[in-house]
Amino acid sequence: MLAVQDIEVSYHGVITAVRGVSLEVPVSGVVALLGANGAGKTTILRAISGMLRFHGARLTQGSIIFQDERIDTLDATRIVRRGIAQVLEGRRLFADLTVEENLRTGALSSRDAAATRRAYERVMDLFPVLRERRKSQAGYLSGGEQQMVAIGRGLMTSPKLLLLDEPSLGLAPFMVQQIRSIIAEISASGTAVLLVEQNAQMALSIATFGYVLETGKVALAKPAEELLQDEAVRTFYLGLHEGEELSNFAVLRQKRPERRWAL
Repeated sequence: MLAVQDIEVSYHGVITAVRGVSLEVPVSGVVALLGANGAGKTTILRAISGMLRFHGARLTQGSIIFQDERIDTLDATRIVRRGIAQVLEGRRLFADLTVEENLRTGALSSRDAAATRRAYERVMDLFPVLRERRKSQAGYLSGGEQQMVAIGRGLMTSPKLLLLDEPSLGLAPFMVQQIRSIIAEISASGTAVLLVEQNAQMALSIATFGYVLETGKVALAKPAEELLQDEAVRTFYLGLHEGEELSNFAVLRQKRPERRWAL
């Protein structure tokens, strides 16, 4: 469905945040994009959704193909209409608007009222608690409920591809598991998902394939089950290591010179 091909992204013409990244998302399933803060995960999502220019960035190399059509030259609205929606990190709700009003802002680019009604009912079926809270101001919801609204808003255009940026950030463990189940259900219903996460255990437990970013480059690209068993991933991202603490993924790689990294 999506092919990101050898892209490079520069901020303000000075800082190169992403260097030669390529990745693919199939027509179904969840693809995980992992990496520490500053690795370039959010920048890649912005490049896909057409949001780079709002952050002083631009694509300086490569291309992005969605359903056999190049989209990196399109603006964000046209990309949404082609079937891609992004759920931003930190939820970014309109705190003074109700749950229902926040959801309907997600359909502002839609020209099909009937499709919007169907999407709204799908969201309410996915998140029954939001039906109860639909007239409540979003700013008074719990963190988990706000994340549900954010994901629901992203689903209001019935996207073919949903970009999720750190949906588990700041949530209690039980709520992380609930969000995990919701993402799996969204995927099972036919919406492809590109999931950016620092919670590697959660992401890889529902993904079919995963990419690990390190300082703007792809360091690993493997099926999710293989990444869960990879010694470096288990040590740095899952905390399943003994002995000294490692400060970053690069240090771990240097300590394992015999490993061959799949790119």
